[in-house]
Amino acid sequence: MRRFIVRYKVKPDRAQENRDLIRNVFAELKERAPAGVAYSVSVGLDGVSFFHLVSVDTDAGETPIAELASFKAFQAGIRERCAEAPVRTDLEAIPVGSYGE
Repeated sequence: MRRFIVRYKVKPDRAQENRDLIRNVFAELKERAPAGVAYSVSVGLDGVSFFHLVSVDTDAGETPIAELASFKAFQAGIRERCAEAPVRTDLEAIPVGSYGE
């Protein structure tokens, strides 16, 4: 299993666009329902900081999210939307702990 978090900040005038693009990814995920993937996105209280948490447990170890047309559309303009570029941090496969979710 691979787990990682990606964080970045978008320009204030592009925050809603970014949310809409992410919602499109979730809609396609719901439709395709790829196995071995857990994905969540949260927004900071500032409204421009985004945090993507990804867990992948597939044979190849690659995330099927990257193959989605909606994710490719999300990625296409990310540099122009960002005030701070995305930073990926790999996490231990097994969390220290969790509660409730």
